[in-house]
Amino acid sequence: MGYTLNFNLIWRHFDKLWGGLLLSLELAVISIAIGVVIGLVLAVWYVSAGRVVRAIIAAYVEFIRNVPLILLVYLVFYGLPTVVDLAYSAQTSFVATLALYSGAYLVEVFRSGLEAVPRGQIDAGKAIGLTPWQRLIHVRLPTMMRITLPALSNTFISLFKDTSVASVISVPELTYGAQWINFNTFRIVEVYLVVTAMYLVTGYALLFALRLVERWYRTAR
Repeated sequence: MGYTLNFNLIWRHFDKLWGGLLLSLELAVISIAIGVVIGLVLAVWYVSAGRVVRAIIAAYVEFIRNVPLILLVYLVFYGLPTVVDLAYSAQTSFVATLALYSGAYLVEVFRSGLEAVPRGQIDAGKAIGLTPWQRLIHVRLPTMMRITLPALSNTFISLFKDTSVASVISVPELTYGAQWINFNTFRIVEVYLVVTAMYLVTGYALLFALRLVERWYRTAR
């Protein structure tokens, strides 16, 4: 006898999926906010500091970019507390890991954006007497943001999907909710079809909203 789809048990436990989706969005927003700060600060240091600082930043970026996210999650959640006397929740651990992960990618995004600012704009800032700090705040950063917004939007969408990795340390996000329903109802196909649809709809909704922000920012500038 063939497999018969039955979504009744999925809808009965849909609150776990809905709560997991909201938590996934929360994890992504907090992580990207911290990651933007990390990426921006390190990118500014990279383009203005000496070789030693550049080498340290480059080492951080290459390490993060070449290690799987799931391994970083394990290292921070299981490994770090055994070396350093720290205690933190699985959710805090994952946010810290995802923030460091996104920060490494955003260093390159912001660095390339800063280096893409037309030299004429910087020279114009010098001509009207702006200090290096004022040129950074009023000239380079606004232009850089306009250049890097599409890449920043793509990074956020990617981070939203990456929150599924949090399930390996029992953070109750969307994928963890799907696993819970699967273990308790054995409706494998139904639950993952529903979760796939939730990821797709949310991802496209975020993409649409972020594209509107990009369009508004270009118009406002």
